[in-house]
Amino acid sequence: MSVPLRFDGKVVLVTGAGGGLGREYALAFGERGASVVVNDLGGDIKGGGKSSAAADKVVEEIRAKGGKAIANYDSVEDGEKVIQTALDEFGKIDIVVNNAGILRDRSFARTSDVDWDLIHRVHLRGSFMVTRAAWSHMKNQKFGRIIMTSSAAGIYGNFGQANYSAAKLGLLGLANTLAIEGQKYNILCNTIAPTAGSRLTETVMPPDLLESLKAEYVTPLVLWLCHDQCHENSGLFEVGAGWIGKLRWERSQGRSLRTKNQNISPEAVRDHWDSICDFTDATKPANIQESLQTLVEVLSKVDSHGGVGVNPTASLATSAAASGINPMEAVGQKLSDSTFTYSHIQCILYALGVGMSTNDPDHLGFLYEGHEDFSCLPTFGVIPSMSAMMDGGLSSVPGLNIDFTQVLHGEQYLEVYKPLPTSGTLTSQATIADVLDKGSGALILMDVNTYSGGELLCYNQWSVFVVGAGGFGGKRTSEKAKALVPPPNRAPDAVVTDSTTRDQAALYRLSGDFNPLHIDPGFAAMGGFKAPILHGLCSFGFAARHVLKQYANNDPSRFKAIKVRFVKPVLPGQSLQTEMWKEGNRIHIQCKVKETDAVVLSGAYVDLHGTPEASPEDLTQAGALQSELVFAEIGRRIKDSGSELVKKVNTVFGWEIMKDGKTVAQWTIDLKSGTGALHKGPYSGQVDVTFTVSDGDFMEVVQGAINPQKAFIAGKLKIRGNIMKAQKLDIILKDFAKL
Repeated sequence: MSVPLRFDGKVVLVTGAGGGLGREYALAFGERGASVVVNDLGGDIKGGGKSSAAADKVVEEIRAKGGKAIANYDSVEDGEKVIQTALDEFGKIDIVVNNAGILRDRSFARTSDVDWDLIHRVHLRGSFMVTRAAWSHMKNQKFGRIIMTSSAAGIYGNFGQANYSAAKLGLLGLANTLAIEGQKYNILCNTIAPTAGSRLTETVMPPDLLESLKAEYVTPLVLWLCHDQCHENSGLFEVGAGWIGKLRWERSQGRSLRTKNQNISPEAVRDHWDSICDFTDATKPANIQESLQTLVEVLSKVDSHGGVGVNPTASLATSAAASGINPMEAVGQKLSDSTFTYSHIQCILYALGVGMSTNDPDHLGFLYEGHEDFSCLPTFGVIPSMSAMMDGGLSSVPGLNIDFTQVLHGEQYLEVYKPLPTSGTLTSQATIADVLDKGSGALILMDVNTYSGGELLCYNQWSVFVVGAGGFGGKRTSEKAKALVPPPNRAPDAVVTDSTTRDQAALYRLSGDFNPLHIDPGFAAMGGFKAPILHGLCSFGFAARHVLKQYANNDPSRFKAIKVRFVKPVLPGQSLQTEMWKEGNRIHIQCKVKETDAVVLSGAYVDLHGTPEASPEDLTQAGALQSELVFAEIGRRIKDSGSELVKKVNTVFGWEIMKDGKTVAQWTIDLKSGTGALHKGPYSGQVDVTFTVSDGDFMEVVQGAINPQKAFIAGKLKIRGNIMKAQKLDIILKDFAKL
């Protein structure tokens, strides 16, 4: 049994201790041997009135259990008087728990000066006054523990609590500075954001919820943070219902926009907004020095290079020498050609490795060479290209002096140009497409083209991350990288769940990835895993075949491409859940571990070849919409040059297509975020301008038979929203003949 935490000989002040959280803290400290000053003004929750009854009652409870306690009835704004009570009665002050608080909730427009000032006087100024009065005594005795009480409202904001939220977040800033100034005197300061039943919450929480949020569930954290064995400092903790979590700041890598002797423009901020807000490889600065270090690095690059993002040869070579990475040498290097000879056995083994089973009759065409439709799964296309990775091809590339024990598989793109044969000899040619500096590591993009008899069969882009190899002064992004695409902001259109087996990794590795991380428990333990993990490309194969079955009737000829980012590992035996959103011929996917809800594949999609297209006349005869063809072509244009269109257009267009006086189709063309997107159906996001037009009139406008302005004046084309944005339609509707 662990030794109980005691506070014998310690003097503790708890403000606002007449009830709720403060009372629980005071009782607990008293029970564990501390001498307690129970401070409470005795007012109501809005700060009105005054009474000694609340504090006296808590003091009596502590003394009844054999503890030492004294009451104080001063306002926390009279901090000197509060601390003097501790000094007069017990001769010192060791621990201060700033807990006193009131509420004056109002919507922002109705918040008066009094509402604002009183909240700040009690919460922020009161904590300052009490702590300042204790500070010199703590410094002299080389010991102090201070708790500031913030709130989820202070961290996240909350409607009707502008005054309260501002004061509560102010307490966090105060605590962080005290933690810095007090550390050399063994004065530690931490902040809690409790959720508990109290006078301040009993009017807004139902009784059953209050029962689950007892104040006593918060007390253990406070006692631990105040004990002399605890060395936590400058921490922020959310706590409630027996749960405790620590919070920290996270910052994107950001984007440098300035060059020497030149100003930056708001347009540059707009054009790089996505990278500014990209939290991929986010940093976690723990202090102001780490925060400012980024600016120092930016300034040094501006001063030495003449521009941020400009990487002169000499500077880059110097940085490369230290990191072992030199993109100037590596990019464009071709690896030795590799050959891969296989038969139907490897195709079947791969299908089994990604979870196919004879339990599903639809899988037999991939598992039995005698089946009339025997085929190779399209994602088998990653296997021939693996030799460049597995045979050490990267180690021969000039400028890539890397530790292969630190290599992680980050992302994968596969595009198949024709169905893969079920046997043959394939040749793969690999090239280093780009090398990126991600700060915490280097990202290597390797393009691999695989040929069959001289005919291009498939293309892979491997994105591998080398931990600790960053900082060589290279660029952070590349136009050569196949972009990830977030799923639509709606519930999935389809979800497929499939169980892996305990032997899934052991089976998949027979397709060529013999990394012991996937089979050897000892090796996995050295990597920080409790057991061998599943190959990322195995999860990749599971997700792809889910899409192939759901949306392509298991027809390999319909498969075009897949892109994924590997987020977290999967343990063999866990269930993989693939969520799918259909947008034209693109199926957005996200893969999770069902048991933990952890996302393992993100930003992912599968592109399918469409079914044979019908002519407009065929569509009309079938009662379908001619506009479907136009939007399909717009979708292809967005896919091919979406980033460029987003920069030029920066608009979200909504379309309502009418037929016989009724809305029969809705489309949204998003050319404002990411690389652009086409959505069919209701749209939950913000649209800049919406067009309402009949299917026939739409085709006349698109084909140039009628001028859009004339269609608008004639009432055939209705527009609502930002009409000026409508002028940008020409950019996406140009070249009418192809539409």
